[in-house]
Amino acid sequence: MTPDAPTTPDEPGPRTGADRGVSRKTLLRAALATGATVPLLATGSMALARDTARSSTGRALSPTPFCDDGDDPTPDQMEGPYFRPNSPRRTNLVTPGTAGTRLTVTGYVFGRDCVPLAGVLLDFWQADNAGAYDMAGYAFRGHQFTDATGGFTLQTIVPGLYPGRTRHIHVKAQAPGEPVLTTQLYFPGEPRNSTDALFDPALLMNVRDAGGGREASFDFVLDVDGEPGPGPTDPPTDPPSGTWAAGRSYAAGDRVTYGGGAYRCLQAHTSMTGWEPPRVPALWRAGS
Repeated sequence: MTPDAPTTPDEPGPRTGADRGVSRKTLLRAALATGATVPLLATGSMALARDTARSSTGRALSPTPFCDDGDDPTPDQMEGPYFRPNSPRRTNLVTPGTAGTRLTVTGYVFGRDCVPLAGVLLDFWQADNAGAYDMAGYAFRGHQFTDATGGFTLQTIVPGLYPGRTRHIHVKAQAPGEPVLTTQLYFPGEPRNSTDALFDPALLMNVRDAGGGREASFDFVLDVDGEPGPGPTDPPTDPPSGTWAAGRSYAAGDRVTYGGGAYRCLQAHTSMTGWEPPRVPALWRAGS
């Protein structure tokens, strides 16, 4: 059961922000990852990243020579008071009877040089349709890993409003062995965007209506070298010391040793090189 909608915003205060259009670079990245050309719509505006993969008409754009051209990497934002560790691994946060407008969020995760990153941990959490966060269970909370193309898909609902905030989705992103990016994703055209202290137009998703629900897209760029990460079943390059091993399915509560230390698994996952304890505190807790 979720608690009542909070009466105090997690990040209050006024701020003015303007909605942005679809990024040319976002489309180019999506086209690179899907092997598609990058079209312009008949109106002259950019197509959504998902449209790019489905369309072969229109004029192709020349490649962008550098990934970091002024708005990368993805900006970070505060975590807020409603994060809970140990979310279940799942891509669908909707259950039978869930109230709210269905929302599908898709996108890619890239490194600084625009190379898609596989095996990136994405942990999402958000308010329900009434604007409440579930602090007793894990409703509208879940983590996943990007696939071999750096892509991800999240099935959820449009989050409800609560005092002091515009609509947003929280996310933590971490490439194997790299620092965690904590940020929030926003919806274009929301009246509260102009009064929300945390709103950043660089974090707007591309959103459109689709079959009674909504579709959104967003591409993350992490501040890491964009070398493709190993798949979740790739063997380690060098055998690690201790009982931890790559390519193994661990459940919450499992205990391992690594590099002379003891660790307890915090959430179920398939291990991979680069996710060794103690490098990923979201997955492993030391000394227990």
